[in-house]
Amino acid sequence: MSRQRFRLARILSLLLLASFALFSQPRSDEQGGLDYNQVLFGVMAAWDVGHSTADNTPGDPLRAAVRKEILAKNPVCLKELRSWFFEHRKDDTGADLAQYISWSLVTEMPGYRPRVVGIEVPPDAQALGGFSELMQRFHEQAALDALWPRVQSYYEQALGQFQPVVARTILETNGYLRNVTSGYMGRRFLVNVDLLGPSSQVHTRSFRDDYFVVVTPPADARIDDIRHAYLHYLIEPLASKFYERFVRVRGLIDYAQAAPALEAIYKDDFLLLATESLIRAVEARITRQPVKAQQALSEGFVLTPYFFESLPAYEKQDAAMRLYLPDMLDAIDLKKEDRRLQQVQFAATKTVRKAVAALKPDEPEPSPAEKALAEAEKIYTGRDLERAREAFLKIVTQFDDNATRSRAYYGLARIAALKSEPELAEQLFRKTLELSPDPHTWSWTLVYLGRIAEGYGEREQAAQHYKTALTVEGAPPGARQAAEQGVQKSAPR
Repeated sequence: MSRQRFRLARILSLLLLASFALFSQPRSDEQGGLDYNQVLFGVMAAWDVGHSTADNTPGDPLRAAVRKEILAKNPVCLKELRSWFFEHRKDDTGADLAQYISWSLVTEMPGYRPRVVGIEVPPDAQALGGFSELMQRFHEQAALDALWPRVQSYYEQALGQFQPVVARTILETNGYLRNVTSGYMGRRFLVNVDLLGPSSQVHTRSFRDDYFVVVTPPADARIDDIRHAYLHYLIEPLASKFYERFVRVRGLIDYAQAAPALEAIYKDDFLLLATESLIRAVEARITRQPVKAQQALSEGFVLTPYFFESLPAYEKQDAAMRLYLPDMLDAIDLKKEDRRLQQVQFAATKTVRKAVAALKPDEPEPSPAEKALAEAEKIYTGRDLERAREAFLKIVTQFDDNATRSRAYYGLARIAALKSEPELAEQLFRKTLELSPDPHTWSWTLVYLGRIAEGYGEREQAAQHYKTALTVEGAPPGARQAAEQGVQKSAPR
């Protein structure tokens, strides 16, 4: 056996041992891995009875049995619980359930007490203030302390089904990126199995330094989503570490603006866009499906083709991705990528499926203001800046409500920023803040103000804008991440 093949065999054997040691001990919380969660069980049990009116509602046999036993206890707080779920419901069924999963992951036993506080609490869970006290009463009145030990054998059985599938996926990903340790850079990746939710679901969350994936059976239904979450866990720290190298090619984000299927957070933050592009390329290589790279490009992840074409060279050498990535970034040829992206026809819709499949109820007809804003944003994303400016100016003069006008000023400010008019952009962003904008507009406005201050060399002022953005309740993940990165960059050296 050649020395290179011996080294590769040795690395794979170490990865194999590490991965299976990790996932064969499910309740090693310090190490991370595969587990089940008592808080999640209690919350999902409450969710189920809170949305069911009879013990014969169709569903999974275990879920039906748990529901029947709880309803037999006739909890005094059941009416209040159902009122709570009704009052806090969201139009999107998936988002409605997701807020309770987020809440479960930042809560611990005993007593459903918060595990994190302040700005560390995810925005969707922040809206559930007071739920802890209600869950404590439900837990006691439904006798969940007695029920929980009796259902654990079902969870153990489910872990046995998930363990080889998840371990194989983690091993495969670690092997590709040549990452041996599971507690990567002091962080954790945790997969929690839920048996009371709808089947074939996956929810991913990132809090502090922990990544959570919540899955429901069958074990192999959403393995691609687990791999995707694990790639985020491994690659996002590398992207932040090599931020300056990414910045060199950030002008490519202009091409992404014309992609209808691309979410706004990627159009606003190049590091997020580039990180996701790399992740999509790695997925395509691991699964040996080049079509995934093309799909990613069609959705607007503009660097995926470059990374996909560069990865075969990475595969032929010995360095880990954390050591090889700087060279890969430095080798990006902007002129070549410009030529490639000028030929792209972006898709109108995404090709990947959502983590939670749910039908939205019929939505009301958009208001004239919403229609005008949507049309202005469409022109803006097409980079017809003069027409977009006229459209946003028309909205400012045509509508009186602050919510609409703040979004129009935000549009005008972004146009000024793109046209390299920082003084005008700053004035317009400050005007946006005066009109009490929604959390998305508010948080991103503060991020932009931070970036303008950075351009003027005002590091303390930039840091203050970024820190304020982190306090905005309901700020989107992209704005929060951009603000966190801004705080790090503007810290005193």
